[in-house]
Amino acid sequence: MIRSEFIKSLAALTVAHKLYPLFSPLRSPGELTKNQFGKDFIWGVGTSAYQSEGAAHEEGKGPSIWDTFSESSGHIKDHSNGLLASDFYHRYREDLQLARTLNFKNFRFSFSWARILPEGKGTLNPKGIDFYNRVLDTTLEMGMEPWGMLYHWDLPQALEEQGGWTNRDVIGWFSEYADLASRKFGDRLKHWMVLNEPTGFTTLGYLSGIHAPGRIGIGSFLSAVHHAAMCQAEGGRILRQNVKGSHIGNALSCSWIEPGKMTESHLLAAKRLDAIINRLFIEPSLGMGYPTADLPLLERIEQYVKNDDLQKLPFDFDFIGLQNYFRIVTKPSIIPFIWANRVKPDEGAELTEMGWEVYPEGIYRIIMQFSKYPIREIILTENGAAYPDMPENGHIHDHQRIYFFQRYLQNILKAKNQGAKVNGYFVWTLIDNFEWAEGLRPRFGLVYNEFETQKRIIKDSGYWFREFLR
Repeated sequence: MIRSEFIKSLAALTVAHKLYPLFSPLRSPGELTKNQFGKDFIWGVGTSAYQSEGAAHEEGKGPSIWDTFSESSGHIKDHSNGLLASDFYHRYREDLQLARTLNFKNFRFSFSWARILPEGKGTLNPKGIDFYNRVLDTTLEMGMEPWGMLYHWDLPQALEEQGGWTNRDVIGWFSEYADLASRKFGDRLKHWMVLNEPTGFTTLGYLSGIHAPGRIGIGSFLSAVHHAAMCQAEGGRILRQNVKGSHIGNALSCSWIEPGKMTESHLLAAKRLDAIINRLFIEPSLGMGYPTADLPLLERIEQYVKNDDLQKLPFDFDFIGLQNYFRIVTKPSIIPFIWANRVKPDEGAELTEMGWEVYPEGIYRIIMQFSKYPIREIILTENGAAYPDMPENGHIHDHQRIYFFQRYLQNILKAKNQGAKVNGYFVWTLIDNFEWAEGLRPRFGLVYNEFETQKRIIKDSGYWFREFLR
């Protein structure tokens, strides 16, 4: 967005603020307030490199697996790609100002490995370093705290051609990258996350082939899992060594899982699914090993375990990031290895545009489940919903999304009040972006993006957070 358009959008925000009580669905006294969470509770909004930056082939950036995957026909539902995405690379200052205007004081982003190291290792790209320096400096200048993610799914294509996450050498490649990033940015960036949803990129990218790099097979999956688990711990150790006063976490996808029926076969199916979705990466990091007792498939991972790997898997993270969107009701199935499948939501269930069931109690239950682990702190590093937003006279009246956030926040507060060590919440996401294999159609943003022009329009949900966080 050019600067004059941005100024107009801020002016429109001021006008809409005066009208806000007219279109807020819940405004009664005694409702949910920021203060109920405590003065030290962290409120933030998140983005990721490939989904937002664009500039895929500019200023020395190397290709990532998502560049290759999305540019191949048939992989993305709407045939779009991330070549431009939300154009954050060129519009980062305006977008950061939007986050600050909505009263967020914490901004989460990820580094593009291939923008920093075009070949994944070796020679660095100075212009990539310069870009992230500008993002960090601008975030701090605007009075927000930056939160950096080392890896959000966009492996350099050059490394994938050498085996990617299935190649044990990835541990060394990732260590070099983590060391470089932490030395370049650790003087200003104190909040770090190592891997984003490792269960997600290993199952979707190396087991089912739905996501980049599109591999299918149990061998590629298990080797990728073990190497990612090694990297999450090694990355944590490097960050702690290099960054003074660091606050280090890992961001794990998680869903409350329950059996469709209270029978032994359904209960066992739920245990198997829970092992792969919720426990696969947290338990190795805590020194508990892989959850093989409930998912025998994982016993095969032993063929990829070398020397003292099991002693290197644990790392004492300062926080665990939980990323929750829906629950899973499961049943026994003929699907190999896991022998479990998802039960479709009941007819009439409330769904987002992604087809995900809206089940606010699930976030409470999953927080309480993870609270049983000996972890220091829980931060909700992603939560949000996609709806078919349509501009109406220059406004986006996304009341469904506001109601979604209100109910999920109420359940987070419930968990906190019952003693869960949950200390933060990041909205997914700031601006509509590229939603992986779903393309540009699903809109998760608090700010609407007209992709053809890159015009931004703050949605009612953005104004709601502006008021809530005032």
